Amino acid sequence: MPYCVYILHCADGSYYTGSTFDLSIRLFEHQEGSVPSVYTYSRRPVKLVWAEEAKSKREARLFEHQVKGWSRKKKEALIRGDIEGIHKIVSEERKRREKKNPVSERNRNEVEV
Repeated sequence: MPYCVYILHCADGSYYTGSTFDLSIRLFEHQEGSVPSVYTYSRRPVKLVWAEEAKSKREARLFEHQVKGWSRKKKEALIRGDIEGIHKIVSEERKRREKKNPVSERNRNEVEV
């Protein structure tokens, strides 16, 4: 049975990322507020803005977890289908991290030896 990773745009402007084996049922549950304890309950209405099928439940859960850790900009690039934009954001994030925690050339060479 195919699984799906999806992103919802919530009424408060936030994004919710999830995975499911039946997107239409899960979307209905989010929209109806079937479970008061879930993130989207107080953020309805929600709108499906992106979804992609995964090969397995495990793959869907791994990708869901990965996307949940992404910045808003990166999620929006994914929603637009802008893969180059995602790569650019990743590159910029990497440069910021390196600038924050620079490793001297000498230390880098010692690690490689």
